[in-house]
Amino acid sequence: MDFMVLTLFPELVSSFFEHGMISRGIEKGLIKGDYINIRNFSCDRHNTVDDRPYGGGSGMIMKIEPLQAAILHAKKKAPESRVVLMSPQGNRFSQERAFELALQNQGLIFVCGRYEGIDERVYTTLVDEELSIGDYVMTGGELASMVIIDAIARLIPGVLGSCESCRSDSFTDNRLEYAQYTRPEEFEGLKVPEILLSGNHEKIRLWRKKSSLQRTFLKRPDLLQKGCLDAEEKKILKQWGQELESLVKE
Repeated sequence: MDFMVLTLFPELVSSFFEHGMISRGIEKGLIKGDYINIRNFSCDRHNTVDDRPYGGGSGMIMKIEPLQAAILHAKKKAPESRVVLMSPQGNRFSQERAFELALQNQGLIFVCGRYEGIDERVYTTLVDEELSIGDYVMTGGELASMVIIDAIARLIPGVLGSCESCRSDSFTDNRLEYAQYTRPEEFEGLKVPEILLSGNHEKIRLWRKKSSLQRTFLKRPDLLQKGCLDAEEKKILKQWGQELESLVKE
């Protein structure tokens, strides 16, 4: 899958593509990472990419000419790719959307705005989709685009070391991931749950399912409303409720 980022700060993006999981995925040929400096498509010798907003107001607006030229250049390099604008006004990105984009396996061209925004005509003529990573405003779209690339790339088979890693991720089934432990077995009086040391795979599976449900109930109860509880989950939650009730009576 191809990822291309259009930015005024290519050094931010190049570092992202050169490290960690993303770098290993690129080395394996499972994904491609590229970036384009929007400033290279400016129309004057001063490399101007912004101008004052019509109607007045604070800040500067990114000009349409260099953005259009950069996007068209990116589309020429990757004609089947989808143009995505990073914007707080866009659709909220989620794990579900990450799965959809990973399965589509369609290249993505990320347009990263700066300053007070971009010329509205970019939205209406050049962009296929707007995405947001949350209800807040950042100084640019680079970090947001990297968040989305990371979330999608790890779902592509072979990018992660283990296929099970992404299957047990939080939000994959509208549940938060179960609690995790590693060595040492005891740290400052805090011990690893004995059941995880038992070697009994079925008991460990049930413990993890219970842990996942408990964490979801306590931290993100809204997620439980999105998906139906199966018979085993209902039984686990009922038993947990009985345990809590007995503690209250004590």
